[in-house]
Amino acid sequence: MSNTIPFDFIVNKETKTVTITVELNAERDLVWDAYTKAELLDQWWAPKPFSSRTKVMDFRVGGKRFYAMVSPEGQERWVLQQYKSITPKTHFSLFNAFSDENENLELPGSDWDLNFSEEDGKTTVRASIYNESLERMETLLAMGFKEGITATFGQLKELLATLTRTNVAGQGE
Repeated sequence: MSNTIPFDFIVNKETKTVTITVELNAERDLVWDAYTKAELLDQWWAPKPFSSRTKVMDFRVGGKRFYAMVSPEGQERWVLQQYKSITPKTHFSLFNAFSDENENLELPGSDWDLNFSEEDGKTTVRASIYNESLERMETLLAMGFKEGITATFGQLKELLATLTRTNVAGQGE
């Protein structure tokens, strides 16, 4: 089974926005959980060989996720996400910025707007990522953001397949 997953990745330099649309072979409730629960996020929100380690997760308006992307050598790159709005199962938005291990932000950051919809058991996630500066967006792209998200979606595909099999098996005969 291929670990890649097709998705749309549109860069608009005029609006300083990256739009990512992906269709996942899983029900929306499961995809929503994968995006909003630390124990699931830490299983996929990093391209191999990196891992994600959440220190704080408070998924509510005004709450935050503070996590590190950890390299195989143990180097940590901290990120702070602050939740701005949440409509359960369909939408949430957040401010995202790199930080140090004490949550001191390295500005500028980006505003993420995520929408979830389901049709025929498949969930589409559309993320619109607005960058405060064109320079930040270009730096992220040059650092391999698209390649990283490609690998990360591969991790998500694996996790959802495992969770779907577990859910089906757990429903009994």
